[in-house]
Amino acid sequence: MDEKHELLAELPLHSHDAGVTKNRSRCKSRLGRGLLAAVVGGLAVWSLVSTPSLKPSLHNHNSHETSQYCGQVDPILPEHQTPKLVDMDRGLESESFEKVSIERLSKAVQVKTQSFDDMGLIGEDKRWDVFYPFAEYLKKTFPLVHDKLQLDVVNTHGLVYTWKGSDASLKPTLLMAHQDTVPVPDATVDAWTHPPFDGFFDGEYIWGRGSSDCKNQLIAILEAVEELVGAEFEPTRTVILSFGFDEEISGREGAGHLAPFLKEKYGSDSLAVIVDEGAGIADAWGAVMATPGVAEKGYTDVVITVRMPGGHSSIPPDHTSIGVVSELIQLIEADPYPTHLDSQNPYLGKLQCGAAHGPSFPKKLRHLLEADKRQCSSKKGDILAIEAAKEGPAIQYLMQTSIAVDTIIGGVKVNALPERVSVDVNHRVNIGEKPEDVHAKITKLAKGVAKKYGLGLNAFNGVEEAPSSISLSAVNTTLQVAPVTPTEIDGVTPYSVLSGTTRALYGEKLIMAPGIMTGNTDTRYYWDLTKHIFRYGPGWAEGQSDGLTGVHTVDEKISIKSHVAAVKWFSLFIRNMDEADLE
Repeated sequence: MDEKHELLAELPLHSHDAGVTKNRSRCKSRLGRGLLAAVVGGLAVWSLVSTPSLKPSLHNHNSHETSQYCGQVDPILPEHQTPKLVDMDRGLESESFEKVSIERLSKAVQVKTQSFDDMGLIGEDKRWDVFYPFAEYLKKTFPLVHDKLQLDVVNTHGLVYTWKGSDASLKPTLLMAHQDTVPVPDATVDAWTHPPFDGFFDGEYIWGRGSSDCKNQLIAILEAVEELVGAEFEPTRTVILSFGFDEEISGREGAGHLAPFLKEKYGSDSLAVIVDEGAGIADAWGAVMATPGVAEKGYTDVVITVRMPGGHSSIPPDHTSIGVVSELIQLIEADPYPTHLDSQNPYLGKLQCGAAHGPSFPKKLRHLLEADKRQCSSKKGDILAIEAAKEGPAIQYLMQTSIAVDTIIGGVKVNALPERVSVDVNHRVNIGEKPEDVHAKITKLAKGVAKKYGLGLNAFNGVEEAPSSISLSAVNTTLQVAPVTPTEIDGVTPYSVLSGTTRALYGEKLIMAPGIMTGNTDTRYYWDLTKHIFRYGPGWAEGQSDGLTGVHTVDEKISIKSHVAAVKWFSLFIRNMDEADLE
């Protein structure tokens, strides 16, 4: 078989359903001749993509699967191809690239970049210095990126790479990840199957702290850009990479400085799209669903401080300060927030997608969805939320403000009455609610306890602690619920490009659905830069355990197949965004 026919044989020119056939007919006159010419010229082989036939144009694509609430975008592939880009795509499929990718991520894991809640000032606390060798590792590992892209170092360890596009009128694409990891407590090291900082590869998975949160995303982004630079790709739309270094401790030093740096440089609403770490791809109701996070819950840490007179333990009061704060904690935990599915909560969209495309979607949920008619502020909406929450806490807390009493400090000696006790209560605030609602509720509960024990109450008023009092504060920890990213697919939108890229890589059986994050990411600092923020981990390998495996606990790992898939996705997404005529 000659080269021309080999190329034709490799293209997946087969129909999957009537919708695709219809789309092929619609696009044939405009795209068919161009694609065939590219094939004959040896310019287009997409062995990494197993599903699309003729792709829709990035200037006028539509959804080909129709559902009242869950339409799907056709797969999208970049039109611009060169022999070197074709070779690059072939290379991403090779064992040699996989081997290199294993080494890159494994060695990234080996560089310890832990961040701690009690970190001091940069330049004074030596624990920040771990990010110097990590930056050096990136420079050594990705020479083309560091040669081609402009690197700005922000607040000592924040990294901003800028790949300047040829058309300054186009809003840039921003890709994000963070360099830091949560710590590995010494007491848990022996519980790991493989040492947490060895980056051990067992033939299928890379193990270690940061392997899936989120050095994998950071390395995948850089690998994609390194390969594109090597293939002599020249972007039309500027591409920016922004890597913070303290996301695990709220990001104030990293993203808290990186976002203002970019805002000063480009202005408000200046970016086309942001993709940061987040939700990924998994089985749901018998379907495979990708659920990029298009919203985040709000956040507030409430600090409760009880101060009472000290003295000798042999002459105690009926209740010590520890006893009083314990009573307040019991009241807080005994009064959980209601499970409520607000009409703006993206999880409603996922439920609708499940009803439309999930063969095992529960009949009762389907009935409730039909009865609710999207009026999720109603009593029916709450019934729907309660039924959906039966799937477990991971689902429940997508629709409910969470309460977690995480730390308590009090008492210094067994025979001395504790004079001061402090408790931290973490809350992730549901869509449709506000941190102020949390503050008001705890204030009401604390007021009753303070009155019972003859204590004063200072609640969120900035007043310093006083003797014989209960103080409530939420200093520097309050975050409103994030704006919800638009998910329209009519015309060309960032969400449609992200969706089409994902379905091009994984096939048209994959369903795109909006997702919501229970946790918070560095994107909290970037709201002013774009309305189009996606918290998304695009790497996926069928039948392999990924996602949140071991995140923030022992045995964190990621499959190499999933990681390489993420590299492919970022490569495709950069090119698709480069060609997108965004509306």
